[in-house]
This record gives sequence, C-alpha cells and structure tokens, in this order.
Amino acid sequence: MCRFLAYKGKRVLLADILTRPCHSLIKQSYRAKMREEPLNGDGFGLGWYDPVFDPFPGLYTSLTPAWADRNLYRIAEKLSSPCIFAHIRAATPGMLVSNVNCHPFKYGPFLWMHNGYIGEFSKIKRLLRNSLKDPFYHMIEGTTDSEHAFAVFLNELPEGRERYTASELTQAMTATILRLNQWAKDAGIKEGSNFNFAVTDGENMVVTRYATPIEKTPESLYYTYGSDFSCTGDTCRMENPLKNKSSIIISSEPVTEEHDNWIEIPSGTLLEVNEKNDLRMINIREEL
Repeated sequence: MCRFLAYKGKRVLLADILTRPCHSLIKQSYRAKMREEPLNGDGFGLGWYDPVFDPFPGLYTSLTPAWADRNLYRIAEKLSSPCIFAHIRAATPGMLVSNVNCHPFKYGPFLWMHNGYIGEFSKIKRLLRNSLKDPFYHMIEGTTDSEHAFAVFLNELPEGRERYTASELTQAMTATILRLNQWAKDAGIKEGSNFNFAVTDGENMVVTRYATPIEKTPESLYYTYGSDFSCTGDTCRMENPLKNKSSIIISSEPVTEEHDNWIEIPSGTLLEVNEKNDLRMINIREEL
C-alpha cells in the first residue's frame, strides 16, 4: 500500500504541504500511523501545476525514499502551486520498483495516483489492455496496475476534448471502477481490490475511497478545507477550518495535530471537487 496527498486552492508553498506539517506526507514515508506497515520507501512522486505558465503539470519522481531525498526538500522550499499531487510508494509484492512505476502518472493535463491494488491483476491485464484505444495503450510505460487503471480512466473520457467538467471526470471514474469490477467478476477473481484513486486536471479533482468486497474497509482517506493553509515555524494549520472552501487538502492521513478539523471519507465514496472548489460526495456503490 501507499500514502498520498492532494491539494487544491490558494497558491501554497510546497514545503507547507509536504515537509513542514507535524505528520507530513514525508514523515508518513517512514512513520505512517494508519497502516500496519509504517514504511513507504519504494520511491515517491510530486506533481504540481502553474497555470500562469502552462496548463500541463510538472512532475518529479525518484526511487530514493522520500525522507532521504534532499532535492525534494530543496524543490519544496522554492515552488508554490494552486494544485499539488504527491505520493509515497509501498510497492505491491511482485511489482517492479522502478522510476516509471512511481506515482503520480501524467498524461496531457491529467495527474493520477492510486493507493491500493487490483486483486489478481495478471488475470485481467490482457483484457484490460485490449480494451484501450491506441493512444492510451501506448502511453503505459510501467508495469503497475495503477497506471493501467489510469489508462482505463482516460479511455472512458469523451473523445476529442481539451477540457472536461468535474462531472465528466466523475462519470469516467465511476465507469473505470465498474469495468475493473466486471472484468474481475468475469475472470472469477476471488481476491479483493483497493481503489483509492485520485485524478486532477489542475482545475477539477476526483478522489475515491473504495474496496471490494463491499464489507472490506478501504485504505484510510481524509479531507479538510478552509480559507488558507500555511506554516509558521513548526506550526501548520488551516485557517477557518470547515467554514471556507478556498483551500482543500485530501490525504491518506491527517497531516496536522488538529484531527477535529479532518473529516474521514466514508467507505465506498467518491469526493468531487470542481473548479470553484465546490464539494460533492457520491456513494459509488449506488452508481455501479
């Protein structure tokens, strides 16, 4: 399993999101609190947007454990962004540990990351790949089930468009999970799956907390929002928490000590954030 964090809102210094909080994603790379195994040291990735210069995201990935990469700290102290994706990896047994397998994955304006796994993925891999349109078949560089799920998502989007609404991203995400579930059923797969997916185009964001079978508890996932998130020294906090949606953080684990300001995303739920930072919660099971 892995841990990830997504941010959308006012432009923020990456260090305030990634390295300075008391339980930052970087600290979770060696001391996760909500996993049986606290280490997430099989690489990391960072994606960010700067719409003033470019609608497409920047991307930095490394096989170095996040806690040991000095360049990550240097970058985080100098870059700011209104939309950030970050991921620390604990590779599924049998999955190759390589740079191309580090999340987030990038295609056009999109970033994608996954905390979880597709149960017995090898049994549906060929069927999945054969279902893809050529651009999405050829975009896959690594070996992870996560990147393949990203290709399915892209395949489900309406063709010939440069931008999409939040609702369209939600529809494609729901269709992706439906297809993965149906392929698993058709293949007679008994092992469950964990689908904590996150996708953004820099303006809209969709995140899921979902697992099969339905009685299984998915990996942890929380969110908070407020007017502004920043750090002063070692103290990081969200201003006007749960009252103003100017800044939104979605994280596998709360990154601050103020746990009352964090809301656990219910099992079987999709959280949609549109370009205005309006939030919509959807019961995925009712949609499938």
